Amino acid sequence: MKKRIFSALLISALAVSALTACGGSSSAKKSGQTLTVLNYGKYIDESVVKQFEKETGITVKYEEYESPEEMYTKYKAGSINYDVICSSEYMVERLINEGEVLEEDYDAMDNYKNLDPTILDMSASYDKNHTYSVPYFYGTLGLLYNKTTIDAKTVSSWNCLWDPTYEDEIIMENSVRDTFAPALISKGYSLNDTDENHLREALDVLKKQKDDKIVYAYYVDETADAMIGEEASIALCYSGEAALAMAENDNLDYSVPTEGSNLWIDSWFIPKSCTNQTNALKFLNFLCKDDIAEKNFEYVQYASPITSVVENQDADVKNNEAINPSSDTIKRCEIYKALSDDDSAKYTKLWQELLSY
Repeated sequence: MKKRIFSALLISALAVSALTACGGSSSAKKSGQTLTVLNYGKYIDESVVKQFEKETGITVKYEEYESPEEMYTKYKAGSINYDVICSSEYMVERLINEGEVLEEDYDAMDNYKNLDPTILDMSASYDKNHTYSVPYFYGTLGLLYNKTTIDAKTVSSWNCLWDPTYEDEIIMENSVRDTFAPALISKGYSLNDTDENHLREALDVLKKQKDDKIVYAYYVDETADAMIGEEASIALCYSGEAALAMAENDNLDYSVPTEGSNLWIDSWFIPKSCTNQTNALKFLNFLCKDDIAEKNFEYVQYASPITSVVENQDADVKNNEAINPSSDTIKRCEIYKALSDDDSAKYTKLWQELLSY
């Protein structure tokens, strides 16, 4: 699941948005060929899109969204014929199940061989036969913490999130599945559990957080900045977000609790609305080039499935759990599965109950 969050400093440094940057070079406009791309906000180096346009003569019409659910709504509205989309594994799975995704022609992608086979194997949880998707970035859900006030042993377990010692010191995610995940795991359940009784148990745990006044805030975009500013001691957040915050504040570190967590994978796919599959495949092949993947990694700072990107990293980056999850971490993590409409409604109902509690 894509969790790309910028700190205020990074936003200032990268003030020109990808939307405006991807308006198309003059050479691309002359060709008359276009490609309509839908991606998370701030999730690609704008120079990569410009380079693709320059090399191929294809104009990229680039659109952004914030959540997988927003992407789904945009796509299903049918007002725009998107040619290629990036989204979270559970949403890719849902659209595959709905017959909305075209099969990939990997033979037309010379650079597909650059993908790490281990990551491809993991993607089988939502794309069983590696037929429909191309992994883009991956990472974990864990705890970003201030190591000057919090011991590493404390954040080795999700139990710290319910410890009244940390009154007004914990940031939770303003995201139903991500906030329910540690609650479910702490009760011994899968983060893909849909049993209403189990979900109710998780809800009770989350309500107790509120009763004990432990939660500082439910954040998404604000988490990194709040932790950089040391407004809270612990934050439930995503690995790449943690890496960005750690780069700005040396007092911060990241942990994936021993009970397990979520491993997310964001992938590209070609939707049924695609009007030019050849150009879509060119774009995906371009993103799998070693140098292009390196540019995008430097911009996003999430784990790349392109083997050479990791091989070329310095030891401190390669061994940074917030950037590259270890094999031990990956083994104890689960990937979100797509929810049925009924199960999604259950989660939504309980989430609204929590927020209004």
